[in-house]
Amino acid sequence: MTPESLRPRVISPPHSPFPVPFPIMITTLTLNHALKEWSVAVDALVEGKTIVLLRKGGIREERGKFSVDFDRAILYPTYEHQQPDLLKPEYTDLVTPVESGWHPERVSIPGWAEITHIWKISERSTVASLLPYHIWNERFVSERFNWKPKQPLYVLLLRAYRFESVCDIAYRDEYGGCRSWLEIDETLDVDTQHPAIGDTEYQEQVDRIQYLIAESV
Repeated sequence: MTPESLRPRVISPPHSPFPVPFPIMITTLTLNHALKEWSVAVDALVEGKTIVLLRKGGIREERGKFSVDFDRAILYPTYEHQQPDLLKPEYTDLVTPVESGWHPERVSIPGWAEITHIWKISERSTVASLLPYHIWNERFVSERFNWKPKQPLYVLLLRAYRFESVCDIAYRDEYGGCRSWLEIDETLDVDTQHPAIGDTEYQEQVDRIQYLIAESV
């Protein structure tokens, strides 16, 4: 029997008879909830280079641990904590380290995403098997497990969509800090016209990742 933590939470949109990742037809949707993530990871999502995020939360998370508060979110790029030495070689040159507390005056939002699957993983070997599917290296995974070792690592699968034009929003002090979720002052119109990858490719990656996680039990 599969442990509860290794059963994916498959999120369905309201009133939909199908779980994501079946294609979802959205004409227009408005969002003001944002998921904060390293800029290099946000770019990889909207460019179709990955569908995977690994999360454990920040020091300012509510209740001190990560949670998935929304199934759809704007992808909000962050810069302060990006570390090239925690990335695979093909991504290290895409990061320029910045001073603590630095932020752009205006934040460029390239897209949004639906979080379609969620796992809470406690075994390092399980996450190790997913190495081909995300942008980080083994050191990143090890450091994530070592930080708050009693808490699981969250594996998220995201169906990302690009905006036709990048949306620039003004930075506000309340957007800072080590936390995963934001409510931004501006409401953005989003749609599914520019998916990062096609339906078939997304489903194939989901199937492979689900298989690897199930095999690790």
